[in-house]
Amino acid sequence: MEPIILASSSPRRQDILKMLDIPFQVIMPNVDETLTAAIEPMDVPELLAREKVLSVVHSLPPQQEIAWVLGADTIVEKDGKVYGKPQDQIQAEEFLRDFQGSSHNVYTAVVLYNGRKRTSTSKVAKTVVHFSPMTDEEIKWYLDTGEWHGAAGGYRIQSLASCFITKIEGSQSCVAGLPIKELYDILKEQDYSILTGFDD
Repeated sequence: MEPIILASSSPRRQDILKMLDIPFQVIMPNVDETLTAAIEPMDVPELLAREKVLSVVHSLPPQQEIAWVLGADTIVEKDGKVYGKPQDQIQAEEFLRDFQGSSHNVYTAVVLYNGRKRTSTSKVAKTVVHFSPMTDEEIKWYLDTGEWHGAAGGYRIQSLASCFITKIEGSQSCVAGLPIKELYDILKEQDYSILTGFDD
């Protein structure tokens, strides 16, 4: 398999690519992730994922051959309000208090750039996450774990936050930041096969 450039430093996205045995290198994009009120929440992830991919493509030397660049972005939305990565523990606590005892939506967009065709393909996944009611003690305990750092919505579904998640409608990999089914579909559409050992 050809290596893919991952336009993200997210350990969760890297773990998913490793699980799929997809070779990759990480190049951090330079993108302003500031949201504007004019954009619908569900449109934000695809826009930012595309900007991440373009940022990496434009950062490479003109003579360098670019085969594949993969970008992804995740947002959390509840009642029309978008929750990004909390700036500090106080904001992370505000997020958790909003989520506890209710449900919210997680949108993750995946964009794959094909350097040979100079085209990109995108898909957006949606998952509904249901949180159980949380006591003040439980909220403080979770905040003290530090998992909220750098996580959209201020929690990590694949780790200790699962103590408080009663149900998800959709895929856990969407909430983790790289929806596997949508990624597989995009790779397949672009004739990038991960079925090593089964090709003719």
